[in-house]
Amino acid sequence: MPVTAIVGAQWGDEGKGKITDLLAQDADVVIRFQGGNNAGHTVVNQHGTFKLHLVPSGVFNPNALCIVGPGTVVDLQVLCAELDGLEKAGVPTGGLRVSDRAHLLMPWHIALDRLDERERGRQKLGTTGRGVGPAYADKVARHGIQVYEVRDEKRFREHVARELETKNAILERFGDKPLDARETADDVLRAAARLGDRIVDTLPLVEDAVARDARVLLEGQLGAMRDLDWGIYPYVTSSNPLAGGAAVGAGIPPRYITRVIGVVKAYSTAVGEGPFPTELHGELANALRETAQEYGATTGRPRRVGWFDAVAPRHAHRLNAFTELAVTKLDILGTYDEIPFCTSYELDGRLTTDMPPTALLERAVPRYEKLAGWLCSLDGVSDRRGLPKEARAYLTRIEQTVGAPIGMVGIGPERTATIL
Repeated sequence: MPVTAIVGAQWGDEGKGKITDLLAQDADVVIRFQGGNNAGHTVVNQHGTFKLHLVPSGVFNPNALCIVGPGTVVDLQVLCAELDGLEKAGVPTGGLRVSDRAHLLMPWHIALDRLDERERGRQKLGTTGRGVGPAYADKVARHGIQVYEVRDEKRFREHVARELETKNAILERFGDKPLDARETADDVLRAAARLGDRIVDTLPLVEDAVARDARVLLEGQLGAMRDLDWGIYPYVTSSNPLAGGAAVGAGIPPRYITRVIGVVKAYSTAVGEGPFPTELHGELANALRETAQEYGATTGRPRRVGWFDAVAPRHAHRLNAFTELAVTKLDILGTYDEIPFCTSYELDGRLTTDMPPTALLERAVPRYEKLAGWLCSLDGVSDRRGLPKEARAYLTRIEQTVGAPIGMVGIGPERTATIL
C-alpha cells in the first residue's frame, strides 16, 4: 500500500482534518509530521465535533497507531489536556506515541511569541501566540530541548534553568514577568509523567510499518502558502508543511511516499496577516464567513475569506506533485448564481500564473473568470456524476488550472459527506 502524505494546498484551514479522519479509517499508522498546537484540525464524526491541535486525526480509528513525529514541537501540557478531552468523550487514546526527538514547546516560547507580536506593532505576523515560532527558532539555534530529556530530571532542570537565564533577561527588558525555573520544570515533568511510556523512539515503529507494507498516512498542518521556504515569508509558519517536509518530519525515506493528496477548499480562507489576493470584504465576506462558519479552530478568530485562487494551489502542485486533489466545502457555494474564479494575477502590467514573492504579491491583482453557480443543495449526492452540471464544471476548472485530478469532494462537514 502507498504511503500517503496529506498536504494543504492553500493558506491552511483547507479541511485536512476531515480528509485524514476519513482515510484513517483504513490506515494502520497516522503520523503528524510538523507544526505545533498553533493550528487545529476540525473533525466531525460519530463521536461528535473535535478540534485537534497536536493529536493526529487518526485517533478516531482505535486500531491505528498515531505518532506525533520528530518534526513537531510539542507543548506537553496542551497534549495532555487534548487527550483528557478525547477520553472524556469516549475516544480511546492508547495508540498515541510521541517521538522522543520532537522538541518541547516551553512556557517561555509562549511568552516570547506574544512579546514579539506586541513589539512588531503594525508589522505583526498574526501568529496564534502559542509559542511555535520561538520553539522552532530555539531548535534551529540549538537551544531547544528534545522530549527525551524529561527522562533525566536533574539534567532537564539544569537545562531549563540555563535557558531561563537568557529568556528571563529578554522578558524583563521589555517589562514582562520572568518565569520561575522550578515551577516551569515541575509543570512539564508532570505532563511527561502523564504520558509515561507513550514517549518513545518512533523510528523503529515507522520502519516496521514500511517493512510490513502497512497503510501509512502523513498529516501536516497549515498549507503551502505558509511554508517557511515557499510561502508568503515572513507571514509563514516556522516549518515545512510540504510533502518533502513530511519525509523528514515523520522519519520516512522520501521514495516511500507514493501518494500526495493536496487539500483545497472550493474557495479560499486565511488566518493571520500577509497578502491574500482574492480576499473579500464587507457584507459579501461576512455572508460567506457565516455560511461556512469560518472561524479559526485554535483561536476562534474570524478567517479571512475569498474566491478560489488557482495560482496558489498550482504553486503548491509544482512543489508537491499532487497525485490527486481533495476539494472540501463545495456545498458552501450553492447559494451563488455566479462564482468568480481567479485564474491568474496581473502584476506590473502583465499576466502571470506564477506565485511572486511576498512584496510583489501585495501588488498583484487577481484576474477572474465568472463560472455559473448551481443554486441548490448537494445533500445526498453520492458520486460526481450526480452533481449539478455547473458544480461538475467548477471542479473541472479546478483540475485544469491547478493541473492535478480531483479524487475527493467534500459536500458537508461529516465524514460521510464525501464523494470519492
